[in-house]
Amino acid sequence: MRRILITNDDGYRSDGLKELADALRPLGEVTIVAPVTEASAIGHALTLRHPLRLERVADRVFAVDGTPTDCVNIAVTQVFKGLPDLVVSGINKGWNLGDDVTYSGTVAGALEGALLGTAALAISLQATRGEFDFGPSARAAAAMADSMLRRPLPLRTLLNINTPKGQPKGYRVTVLAKRNHVTSVAERHDPKGRPYYWIEEGQDEWEPHDRSDYQAVRDGYVSVTPLHPDLTAHEVLSAVEELVFEKAAEVR
Repeated sequence: MRRILITNDDGYRSDGLKELADALRPLGEVTIVAPVTEASAIGHALTLRHPLRLERVADRVFAVDGTPTDCVNIAVTQVFKGLPDLVVSGINKGWNLGDDVTYSGTVAGALEGALLGTAALAISLQATRGEFDFGPSARAAAAMADSMLRRPLPLRTLLNINTPKGQPKGYRVTVLAKRNHVTSVAERHDPKGRPYYWIEEGQDEWEPHDRSDYQAVRDGYVSVTPLHPDLTAHEVLSAVEELVFEKAAEVR
């Protein structure tokens, strides 16, 4: 039987995680290893400065007092004693689109699975002020998971899936959107007059792109973006070589 690991960055109590697990159970044996508390926007952080504890909450449900990346590593080494067949991270309450994937704990959980050598995907749902309907997102994740298990992607590849609220119109294969980042940091003062700061969400504008993940979900489609951890800017290697050789010549 296939072994499926589920994690997230909203914590093991998340309703989205539970619906995701239910949707994936027809595909194999599901085990949940997720953070004790919310770990949103923590990126690909790994805990190195204090010990981690693994708590068995229920049958095949475990909580770790760390990050999604910690959870995947603890799961592989202590729960599975080896690699699972699939790592699924989500369902996140709020999109993880474009440049924002670098901040996302949800995407980081899937990324760690890909780095370790297993199939992986992250799934996120549009934020809403009312109750979240995780059903369509869970079904989309299960459909893509089934496809990945039947037709594996190249190693060190993961899928970043984002869904609109409500019933999607279909699927689009997309690229990461880009936007003009504007930093917003609010300064406040404590009762003793000392300043402290809140990093706020900037009102950044997305660049128009017909095939972007942002455009897909705005149009009502499930966005499926293939990612890999290679951050090398291959197209500028030649330009950088020229810079390096020019500097080396000056040193001589």
